[in-house]
Amino acid sequence: MENRSTMALFEAYLREQEKSQNTIEKYIRDVKRFLDYVDQECWGKEQVIRYKEYLREHYKISSANSMLASLNCFLKYQGRIEWCVQIFRQQRQIFREEEKELSRSEYKRLVKEAERIGNQRLSHIMQTIGSTGIRIGELKYITVEALKKHVVRIHFKGKERVILLPKTLTDILTAYCRNRNIQKGCIFITAKGHPVDRRNVWGEMKRLCKRSGVQESKVFPHNLRHLFARCYYEKEKDLVRLADFLGHSSVETTRKYTMISSMEVCLKQLELGLLFYEQETLEGQKITV
Repeated sequence: MENRSTMALFEAYLREQEKSQNTIEKYIRDVKRFLDYVDQECWGKEQVIRYKEYLREHYKISSANSMLASLNCFLKYQGRIEWCVQIFRQQRQIFREEEKELSRSEYKRLVKEAERIGNQRLSHIMQTIGSTGIRIGELKYITVEALKKHVVRIHFKGKERVILLPKTLTDILTAYCRNRNIQKGCIFITAKGHPVDRRNVWGEMKRLCKRSGVQESKVFPHNLRHLFARCYYEKEKDLVRLADFLGHSSVETTRKYTMISSMEVCLKQLELGLLFYEQETLEGQKITV
């Protein structure tokens, strides 16, 4: 009961800090995981350090660091800054993990499969995220009124986020609204008239995987945002402008989205002609290469 009350107060604190709903849910989930791990009323820095080691042994470094960030936020909220721990240091990744990266052709297959099964809403949602790089939580701001201006303005945490809508996209969405008789407000809505959320889109996307031949590990809304970032960077090579489009305050954050080389390409790039070895010819002679 005490933990439930603590979580309720922590959630209220996060809302006061104007955290997004997705962030709040993640922080609560991560802190509950920690409390389940310690499984005792009295705990301190020793248990936090032990939990950190547990995360290192059972999770990827990136996942462990994400959970530690949530826990550190909770400890600061409780006034226990001295119990906070350092996140794990990690070498900056220089190539993309191809088993998780959604390709242009796979994206196309997903859109076509959504069209084939008659899920026009999902097809248009994927194309909207793919062509603008918006976050799934920003879909509700794509309105009939915004189509006419080709721009969406979002005010959040004292900042203005500007999303530009390409003409081709506005033409497609205008036709979609006309066919669905959507005359005002949010374009992507449920049967009850509410804006679709991440769970709606995630579940519908997963159901496309088998018939489209795309691995489930690659299919989730945020990967469409990554696809937009890679395609834009490959075309324009402008990291600063891409950061503006994605709504990033730091270009370093944007850089993580633009790893366009596979490990195979990176290995080839390291062949600099600085290694010498002997190779035997058909005549049995040895030559230096």
